[in-house]
Amino acid sequence: MSFLKSFQPPGPAEGLLRQQPDTEAVLNGKGLGTGTLYIAESHLSWLDGSGLGFSLEYPTISLHALSRDRSDCLGEHLYVMVNAKFEEESKESVADEEEEDSDDDAEPITEFRFVPSDKSALEAMFTAMCECQALHPDPEDEDSDDYDGEEYDVEAHDGMEVDTTPTVAGQFEDADVDH
Repeated sequence: MSFLKSFQPPGPAEGLLRQQPDTEAVLNGKGLGTGTLYIAESHLSWLDGSGLGFSLEYPTISLHALSRDRSDCLGEHLYVMVNAKFEEESKESVADEEEEDSDDDAEPITEFRFVPSDKSALEAMFTAMCECQALHPDPEDEDSDDYDGEEYDVEAHDGMEVDTTPTVAGQFEDADVDH
């Protein structure tokens, strides 16, 4: 795969929160091998035993989650969805994409799965990912900075007036529905 590169793993200077050895990386269902997963403040990296790997910056990561589905052939793992394409493109795949994707607005999506040999590390891996992702809020999400653990106040943020009078049971039963 052409996106695999040789680089030095992140260390404490890069804000390394978690280093998970013996972790299998799976890209869109294809195994890349077993290596070490590095969860640092600036990026998520994986390197195999030969020193080849990849690094993902947090703004490209749209979702991360723990999969506890034991019926999945991978078993429990850390799931990461990225808004970028990471597979090596061939002439055939480009032709297939042009036929399948007539929607120019669709963002490319790549799915990574990280399967540690030590399943008890999954929770710590997920927590580290959450901490690092929080350091990189989505710049397109206007409300991401406004949430401080309090209930969302529609009037304060959207300028809408909200009628807070309670409804009475049966109040809307005689309404005509015209579609």
